[in-house]
Amino acid sequence: SLLTLCLSLSSSASGASVVAIDNKIEQAMDLVKNHLMYAVREEVEVLKEQIKELLEKNSQLERENSLLKTLASPEQLEKFQSRLPAEVLCPEEQSPGAAAPAQHSGGSAV
Repeated sequence: SLLTLCLSLSSSASGASVVAIDNKIEQAMDLVKNHLMYAVREEVEVLKEQIKELLEKNSQLERENSLLKTLASPEQLEKFQSRLPAEVLCPEEQSPGAAAPAQHSGGSAV
């Protein structure tokens, strides 16, 4: 009958509409995933560069510290060490939580 044919066509069109919506949702999710992956890769590169710079700075400061120790007289070293707080002289005696500095993320908003 005509009614059955119309219902059948309507159901078929509705099914196609659901598939189209599912495809659009999948495309949107892929777009979001790609954007997030790009943002994460970019942030990783920034962090790698910061780590490299910090390692270089740390190395430079260690060399400078070593040089200053060799140039200082024993009296100067003793006077300097007497001014330092105990946790600087003996960092291994600190409580476990005190040694870890607060983390701050300077990342970009995504």
